[in-house]
Amino acid sequence: MVAVPLRTVTAPQSDVVGDFSKEFDPAAPPPFSLGDVRAAIPKHCWEKNVWRSISYVVRDIAVVLGLAAGAAYLNNWLVWPLYWAAQGTMFWALFVLGHDCGHGSFSNNKKLNHVFGHILHSSILVPYHGWRISHRTHHQNHGHVENDESWHPMTEKLYKDADIFTRFGRFQLPWVMFAYPLYLATRSPGKTGSHFHPDSSLFVPSERNDVITSTVCWSAMLALLAAMTAAVGPVWMFKLYVVPYLINIVWLDAVTYMHHHGHEVKVPWYRGKEWNYIRGGLSTIDRDYGLFNNIHHDIGTHVVHHLFPQIPHYHLIEATKAIKPILGKYYREPETSGPVPIHLFKVLSKSLKEDQFVADDGDVVFYQSDPGLK
Repeated sequence: MVAVPLRTVTAPQSDVVGDFSKEFDPAAPPPFSLGDVRAAIPKHCWEKNVWRSISYVVRDIAVVLGLAAGAAYLNNWLVWPLYWAAQGTMFWALFVLGHDCGHGSFSNNKKLNHVFGHILHSSILVPYHGWRISHRTHHQNHGHVENDESWHPMTEKLYKDADIFTRFGRFQLPWVMFAYPLYLATRSPGKTGSHFHPDSSLFVPSERNDVITSTVCWSAMLALLAAMTAAVGPVWMFKLYVVPYLINIVWLDAVTYMHHHGHEVKVPWYRGKEWNYIRGGLSTIDRDYGLFNNIHHDIGTHVVHHLFPQIPHYHLIEATKAIKPILGKYYREPETSGPVPIHLFKVLSKSLKEDQFVADDGDVVFYQSDPGLK
């Protein structure tokens, strides 16, 4: 697919389900403003209840501790796989709550947000401030080919110049689902920097102390895990922490990827004068995760979150219902999930096979595929 000027953006029918060219152009500027969307959201959806936020933290930590105690007590190989799946899922839930702290949607108290953010993210080996700052960059530049962060597209030149390990690690299952720790250390292909180093290009000098604080907290957690390993043995730590941590990483990579990829109608990416905040936000995709929606604090309601990250997670569903009449076809209705979102495995696999790079030029571009990728 080749990038072309905005008014004549088209997509090959082999890549698109249905012919939308005469009815709706997903890359066209929307006929509404960000203010129009904001006005549709009930006022109480913006209100942050700190005690309600803390209650979710208490709930999730209690479940995490209960699962670990139960698995250790039973210590049965019929139980361990169930524990790993459940605990890895809960680790991801902790990440989402820390994510709210990073956005300031946890409470109106900045210091309180940072305290809880460090506790939640350090516990699953995420440098809170380092991640918070790069994630802010992602939100401020969502949908921009060059300026977006994490799952932004590779250009055709960058893709063709990439070594086999980069291509394999970014597009092949299951390895791509374990990319997050590497991203924290080195960022995405085409970008340099580390979430742990205060002099990284991710940060400005005024953020130096924040980054150091988070790296120290991350290091302290690593030291605690090492001490626990020495106390109970590596096998126990592998079963209790390492495997759930890896499953948490799979959740994180899969969820964040599918919120920006894999819709049956290609999602536009922008450059230059064609990019703006609302068009980038409208390029995100909501997902239904079945029974995991509540466990993961409704992170699947991603469009309204990207447009207004200040909204607490417990108001996202109501806010989404309120803005859907305004967004119209710019809102991509998620496929309804059963109790377990097994339908998303197909979505993920298909997207990884089809969405490799975008054109080097053009202000409105879509993902193209490399038929030679094996």
